[in-house]
Formats: sequence, structure tokens, C-alpha cells
Amino acid sequence: MTIKSSLDPEDLILSSWSPNATDPCKASFEGIACNELGQVVNISLQGRGLSGQVPPEIAQLKSLTGLYLHFNKLHGVVPSELANLTDLSDLYLNVNNLSGDIPPQIIDMSNLQVLQLCYNKLTGSIPARLGSLKKLSVLALQSNQLTGAIPASLGNLMMLTRLDLSFNRLFGSIPVKIADLPLLKVLDIRNNTLSGNVPLALKRLDEGFQYANNKGLCGLSFPSLEVCTASGQDSNKPEPFGPGTSHLPSKDIPESADVQHNRANQSKKSQSAAVVGVVGLFLALAVAGLFSFSWYRRRKQKIGSAFDSGDSRLSTDQAKEVCRRSASPLISLEYSNGWDPLAKRQDVSSFSQEVLESYTFNLDEVESATQYFSEANLLGKSSFSAVYKGMLRDGSTVAIKCISKISCKSDEAEFLKGLKLLTSLKHENLLRLRGFCCSKGRGECFLVYDFVSNGSLLQYLDVNEGARKVLDWPTRKYIIRGIAKGIEYLHRSQSSKPTLVHRNISAEKVLIDQHYNPLLSDSGIHKLLADDIVFSTLKGSAAMGYLAPEYTTTGRFTEKSDVYAFGMIIFQIMSGKSRITQLNCHGAEISRFEDFIDANLAGKFKESEAARLGEVALLCTHESPNHRPDIGTVMQELDDINSST
Repeated sequence: MTIKSSLDPEDLILSSWSPNATDPCKASFEGIACNELGQVVNISLQGRGLSGQVPPEIAQLKSLTGLYLHFNKLHGVVPSELANLTDLSDLYLNVNNLSGDIPPQIIDMSNLQVLQLCYNKLTGSIPARLGSLKKLSVLALQSNQLTGAIPASLGNLMMLTRLDLSFNRLFGSIPVKIADLPLLKVLDIRNNTLSGNVPLALKRLDEGFQYANNKGLCGLSFPSLEVCTASGQDSNKPEPFGPGTSHLPSKDIPESADVQHNRANQSKKSQSAAVVGVVGLFLALAVAGLFSFSWYRRRKQKIGSAFDSGDSRLSTDQAKEVCRRSASPLISLEYSNGWDPLAKRQDVSSFSQEVLESYTFNLDEVESATQYFSEANLLGKSSFSAVYKGMLRDGSTVAIKCISKISCKSDEAEFLKGLKLLTSLKHENLLRLRGFCCSKGRGECFLVYDFVSNGSLLQYLDVNEGARKVLDWPTRKYIIRGIAKGIEYLHRSQSSKPTLVHRNISAEKVLIDQHYNPLLSDSGIHKLLADDIVFSTLKGSAAMGYLAPEYTTTGRFTEKSDVYAFGMIIFQIMSGKSRITQLNCHGAEISRFEDFIDANLAGKFKESEAARLGEVALLCTHESPNHRPDIGTVMQELDDINSST
């Protein structure tokens, strides 16, 4: 009750936390999760509009492993007592109004893996002792008012994958130890006053390294950075404060700075150097003050508009557009109520409790996996969804498709039947669905799939001669047969699944795994989508030639329309071209292989096999669906081609 009164002082949000309950685990307190021993292990109250403070009494919940209080309006300090939560792995206090210093006692949280304190009003320096958190993988401190140097001790965090220090007032250089972290994927230091040479090792991060608006930085091979001058930084050992700043008072230098003190030189400083230092420091503070005021106004406007209106919400595409315009995707997220298909699962008998428990992810897992849908993790987007790369807590890599409520079937029972169908699809040539999450607060559904390392088939078309992505002939045959096997599985009725037409087969929908096994993606997803969204997705298929000609007159999809799209893919794989012209088809028909087969193969293919595959493709793309073979017949022909090899 003390925790409740601190988080929700006006008693407007946590009404389910009843003072009459003797056990919060048995009383269904909102946002509370317990283990089998009846101990509270998780508090998930993100986006609830809490306006109080983070209570130190939380530290008495000794078994707590996850504390999620982000996207609220909490004020006050980060209690140092939280350091007593030695089992805590996830601490999310971001996007609140917290102030004060980052408590150095956090280093006692030896199991901490994710520390999210960004988008607050925290001041002071970054504690050097954070380098003791050996399990830390994500450290997000962006958009605060932090000062001082970047602690060189952060280079001891061998598990660190993401470090975001952007939009603060940090000065000094980038410690070389951080650049050498083996698992680091993202380093964001934008909009600080950093200086000195940028370690060349950061080049490996590619777009994961963001460094704009640090005028003092210099370095080789980094776009927009000038080459360091001879009077500037040693390329192998950057100074902690950049050139000309060694005169700063030692009291302003946090213990994290990797500074070589030379007292003899300090005693010989001239009075003029001191004057220059004072003037420089005054100007730096003035610029930082103006920047802070401007940043605060922008942040207040953006976050205020995002969180003060409880009923408003951005669609998926709108949210991603705001992300591109803003400093971080975090400030574009809004919350709404009213859409919760999983809440009605008792009304849908076809959706078994076993399936629900096996496939359901919670929102915290999805947000944590994608680092809050960071733009650095964005794999692609379409007219109705966005796909992000993510890493689950078990270390497995996934692709998470975000679909907004307005793109989904409005009838929640029908939507659930679609989810049930997706969970029933299991085949070696279909992309595996790991699970799903329907967020009432976000107004979005998330589909969690296995991540496929080699991208889509589209990336292997139109490649230049000699490129690494040129597929050899056996691999092309293997991919063609694998796609056919996946389609055959969809078209075949089984006890666990009905007959299913894919509707949108294309090279973009065929993913290639590390063994060059083809995986059909988006199978059955049309069962989740509103009719107008399904229709809009057809425009791309029509433009690329995958849409069967009879659709324009019948408006219906059949197994034969999938076969037509498959025939087009055979032409694409054999020719190596994404655009199939009449010349390609004609060359296949009369076996003029110079007009038909990818020149990148340099003649390394069997003409008899190519001729038969060309015939299959021509039959599949016949104008009349009645003259096209079914996919079972196609499979027999493909098996014959392989057996005659």
C-alpha cells in the first residue's frame, strides 16, 4: 500500500490494489506478477499515467527481477535503495520526469542486464562504477542533462550491445575501450560537446554509430568528420577532453575520465591560458544552457502531446514517420484503450488455452527485444506494418512485425481465429511463428518470427556480375523446389489446418536462411487484416507481375493464383532478374538460353534441366487457370527433374 500511495498519490490508477487484500499475488493486483512461491517478481506499470514518485519501499521486494515504470509522469529521484534488488535484471524508468543524480549504488545490482533511464531530467555525471555491471547489455541514458566525461570504465562491460548517451551535455573524448567492446552494435553520442579523435574501431558499427552535432570530433573514414590535425589528437590515444581542454578544473573531472595528471606542467600554466580557459568554459556553459532550454521545450511539446491525451494514438506508419523526424522513437509512442482481442479469448472456443499460453508474449518482452522499436533495428516497412529485428531474453534473434489496430480485422473473434490459424502452420519451408502479442495500450498486434539471416530472394536478383550473392545452379533448383513444397503444404488440407491460399507470393516474401533453405513469409496473415488492407497489398504484386490475370475479372484468389505467382518466381530465379519480360518467357519457350538464363552463371547449368524448368514456369503462368497444373503436379515434375540429374 505504501508503494501504491507513492506511485499513485491520487488513487486514480491502481484501484485493483486493495488494502483489504492479504496477498497481492492472489488478489490480482494490476501489473503484479508472482512466482510459484508467491513472491512478487515483476511490476509492469508502463504507460499507466502514474504521477507520483518511485518509492524506496520497492527495494523490499527481494525477488523482483523486472521493474517497468516507463512512460509515466513520475517525478523525484531514483532511489538508491533500489540497489538492494540484487536479482533485478530489467530496470525501466525511462520517459518520466525523474531528476537528481544516477545513484552509484546501482553497481550492487549484479544481475542487471537492461538499464533504461533515458528521457528524464537526470543531472550530474555518469557514475564510473557502472563499469562493474558485468551482465549489462543495454545502457540508455539519452535525453537527460548529464555532464562530465564518458567513463572509460564502460569499456569493461563485455556484454554491452547498445549504449545511448545522446542529447546530454557530455564533454571529452570517446574512450578507446568502449570502441573495442566485442558485442557492441549501437553507440549513439549525438548532440553532446564531445571532442578529440574518434577511434577507428567504431567504423565496424556502420550506421549503428551515431555521432552528429559534436563539433569537436575528428577522425579518419567517418563521413562529415574532419581529419585530426597534428596539434589535435594522437590517433592511438585520444585525450579525454579533446585538444586545448586539459586546463579544466580537476573537480569537474569525474573519476571515470582516463586522465594522465602532470602536476609539473600544471604549475607552469600561464595566466593567459587560465583566462582563455575561463572564457571558453563560460561560452561552453552558455551554449549548453541555450541548447538545454531549446531541448526542454521540444521535449515537453513532443512528449506532452504524446502522453497527455489518453485517447489519442498514432498508427504504426504514423509512429514510424514521427520516429524519423524526432531524436528517438521513444517520444512518438502513445497509448490508448479499447482494443484487446485476447481479453475475449473465453468467447472463442477454437482458441485453446494451451495455444494461448504457448505463443503469447507480453509487451515488455517485445519492447525490450527491439530496444523500444529503435530505428537501428528497423528491417523494413510496408503499407500496413513495420518489421524490427530483436533479441529475446533467451538470446535468440527474432523478427517482430508490428501491425496497427486499424489494419486488423475489426471483429476480434475473427482476428483470434486468424491467430489460431497462424499457430497451426508448421513446415520446413514456412517462416516459423514464435508467438504474438496484442497490446491494448499500444493498439497494436506484434507477430514474433524467427529471424532469417540471408534476407529475401529479392536480394539475389539483379545482382552485378561477380557479386557474392550470385546463386549457383544447384542452389537455384533447391530454392525453387523448397518454395513449391511450402505452397503444397498450404494448399493441402490436414487435420491441424484447412486448405490455405497464400495470396501474395513474391520474391520479397521468400526468405533465405543460412542453409539457403527458402521460407515463405506472411502465410495466412491476410486472415488477420482488414479487407481494404489486403487489397492495398495487391498493388505491389500486380506491379511486379505476380497477380494472376483472372483476378481482375473474378476478384477471387484460388490455389491456381498461387501457382501463377510461383511460375513467375521460377522465371526470376532462372533469369536472375526481378522484372520478367515477354523476351524471358519466349526464350524459355524455344530454349534460347542466352535470352533466358542468368548470365552470371557463365554457362554453369544443365540445359536439359533449364528447358524443363522453363516449361514448368510457362505452364504455371498460363493465362487460363484451367490450363495451369496444381502444385502437387508441379512437385512431381520438379522431383523428376532432380532425380534425372
